[in-house]
Amino acid sequence: MIIDADVHISPFQEAGRIQVEELIRRMDYAHVEKAVVWLQPHYFRDVELGNRYVFESMRKYPDRILGFGWVDPHYGIEKAKDVVLRCVEEYGFYGVKLNGAQNEFYIDNDQISIPIIEEIVRLKKVLAFHIGTDAYESTHPFRLAKIAARFPETPILAVHMGGVAHADISNAMIEIAQAQKNIILVGSAVKTKAILLAIKVLSASRVCFGSDTPFELMHVETARYQAMLDGEVPIQEANLIMGGNAARLLAL
Repeated sequence: MIIDADVHISPFQEAGRIQVEELIRRMDYAHVEKAVVWLQPHYFRDVELGNRYVFESMRKYPDRILGFGWVDPHYGIEKAKDVVLRCVEEYGFYGVKLNGAQNEFYIDNDQISIPIIEEIVRLKKVLAFHIGTDAYESTHPFRLAKIAARFPETPILAVHMGGVAHADISNAMIEIAQAQKNIILVGSAVKTKAILLAIKVLSASRVCFGSDTPFELMHVETARYQAMLDGEVPIQEANLIMGGNAARLLAL
């Protein structure tokens, strides 16, 4: 089973965005059975419309869509906590994502971020963070290290594992994940050699396939992973990376 651990959808019909029907078409073409799905940022503060769309998409395709919420601390702490609660109790999402690059905050900020993280931890859901060099001061791996150490029992997805932009700090992310065992890397929008290094250093059980759809083409990224893993890792380990790890993490 292939599970794509990094997919965005949007309720808006605009260039560069996809809605759930197009996502399902791409999943079928790429032979991806399930996808971890969060909203595609629209560069506005109110993310509730996007979260609602992910929920409706999960309800429409319950065997394909694994919904995650998205929260922006700029709501204000109490409203952001309300968003988290709705994502968990009303929408039944598997976890909640914070993106310090799109929403412009330090992910380890004690005043605006940590209280929201504490709420997600209290609800026993998976945490997900954008970890990339497009805003590396806000989303640097060392900030995630502090969060992971503070909440060692909570599984954390490090999406992009320090890639995304022209620079690459995946080595720092891998080193931090060595020390913080609750961090799982999602190898989307990052170089092939960085993914292979993560598998070698951390083991196949700590890395998940992700395409970053629609920013990348899902079938191309699936083929890249399959070519990358062929001859490099045993088939059992390749199966973990391509879907088994995500299935275990989300108790599918």
